Amino acid sequence: MVQIAPSILSADFSRLAEEIQAVAEAGADLLHVDVMDGHFVPNLTFGPPVIKAIRKVTDLPFDVHLMISNPDNYLEDYAEAGADYIGVHAEVCPHLNRTLTRIAELGKKPVVVLNPHTPLCAIENVLDQVSMVLIMSVNPGFGGQKFIPGSVEKVAELHAMISRRGLTLPIQVDGGVQADTIGPVAAAGARVFVSGSGVFGHAQGYRAAMEEMRERAREYVRQGG
Repeated sequence: MVQIAPSILSADFSRLAEEIQAVAEAGADLLHVDVMDGHFVPNLTFGPPVIKAIRKVTDLPFDVHLMISNPDNYLEDYAEAGADYIGVHAEVCPHLNRTLTRIAELGKKPVVVLNPHTPLCAIENVLDQVSMVLIMSVNPGFGGQKFIPGSVEKVAELHAMISRRGLTLPIQVDGGVQADTIGPVAAAGARVFVSGSGVFGHAQGYRAAMEEMRERAREYVRQGG
């Protein structure tokens, strides 16, 4: 199954509730919420109050991606605000096992995230604790960046690692994902795709954007890349 998670980082913030309703009606599977603290990444975005407010707008699962230092200090806040998935970066979690365990204890789905430069060995020992693995295909911090081609090989290696462990674990990709980049990472094993400008900036609208990406991904998977 191919799933599309529009990133509201690329939405019109002056019409955020309307934008969320529009992508939900257009067929989004998840809503990706990028939380940035201006420390781990060079940008500031949403906090728990915003997530709590937009939780009233849609029943879509909230995929909350914490690009923040010291995420352990805020897990309860984001869980209470309405997150369904909570993603943390391996780079900022010195006790990654403990952090993922705490997310699960809060009744949320743990997601582990890797920056482009971080090797897969950093998460190999926690794969059985997570609901999804997110591979960043750009350096986190800003929307609209170009897809890093080396992400395709990384996804393929992760897919093989997951298979060797006998797990059925979805791989998510975030960064520069649109119709002309989604195919190769889908063929490599990714099935959940975060797209900001690829959805919100599409000339034919949100539904057309997501349908085009789904079809391109499925075509690559059918043809084996």
